[in-house]
Amino acid sequence: MTQEINIAMLGARGVGKTSLLTAIYEQFPDTIGKTNLQLTPDLESSALLQENLGKLKSLLDDFEAKGGIENTEKERSFIFDLGKKGAKPSVRLKFTDFPGGYLNSQATANNHKFVNDLLQKTSVVLITIDTPALMERDSKWHEAINRPQQVADLFARVYTDIKSPKLVIFVPVRCESYLKDANSANILLKNVKEKYSRLLNLLSSAPLLPLVVSVVTPVQTVGNVVFSSVKEIEGQPHFYFRKTSHDAKYSPKDSDQPLRYILRFMLKLQIEDKDRNWGFYSPIRIWLGWDNYLKQAAMQAALSCKTTEGFTVIQGDKWLNID
Repeated sequence: MTQEINIAMLGARGVGKTSLLTAIYEQFPDTIGKTNLQLTPDLESSALLQENLGKLKSLLDDFEAKGGIENTEKERSFIFDLGKKGAKPSVRLKFTDFPGGYLNSQATANNHKFVNDLLQKTSVVLITIDTPALMERDSKWHEAINRPQQVADLFARVYTDIKSPKLVIFVPVRCESYLKDANSANILLKNVKEKYSRLLNLLSSAPLLPLVVSVVTPVQTVGNVVFSSVKEIEGQPHFYFRKTSHDAKYSPKDSDQPLRYILRFMLKLQIEDKDRNWGFYSPIRIWLGWDNYLKQAAMQAALSCKTTEGFTVIQGDKWLNID
């Protein structure tokens, strides 16, 4: 029996959520896949990821990534099956994205209900951050693009009287220019903490602190590129990037880290007291008991979570301790 783990994705349209998933999938064989685990997307997800991978690998020397939340079609899920190579998968990872319009002033009651229901049923939330919007020109476009206050309001509405542990992962993307060395990485981390302070203060409040884990895992979703410039056209920012050399190739870095933290979190939950009534989590404890190989492979992968140079566990260490 395949058990499903639901993961919500928050972030502006065009911020790079699909590129993040593409990097996770494309780099999996060279990272977590070395443990003999296999990550297999369903047919629709595979087609979308392949199209995006082709675009990323054919980037010109100078290219644009436009920021901003725009209206788009419908919610979309990327589905991956995880298991031992050559064997029937034991776990299904379902990453669900929704249009930025679901959070704006024109959103319908059904839009709001979808977002609320999604965050209530998911054990993991990825907050994808447009890093140039966060870092450039004193964060001039951060509020308009990343909408940190609105994201905080969303959590304040949904994370009330929670009964089971939650994992919130802040994922700065397009961050290659801000991870050149330890000092620049720490500056990026400092900005994430400052600009998302309202949400972090909420998550560290007395009712939520015992059950919420929050971590920061920057992902260089392209690699071998640097931020070049930003132009404002009709009030909208247009971010431009360039490759570090003419023959530089697509080479994402640290795309495995969000997934490693997810595996570590799930492993910790099944290690905890089996008498706890966590509802959704009960099946997770069961499947890890059924498939000892998967448990050991996931344990090996989880132990390589980074915690320095821009990566950190902000709170909730006890829900990640699997030693």
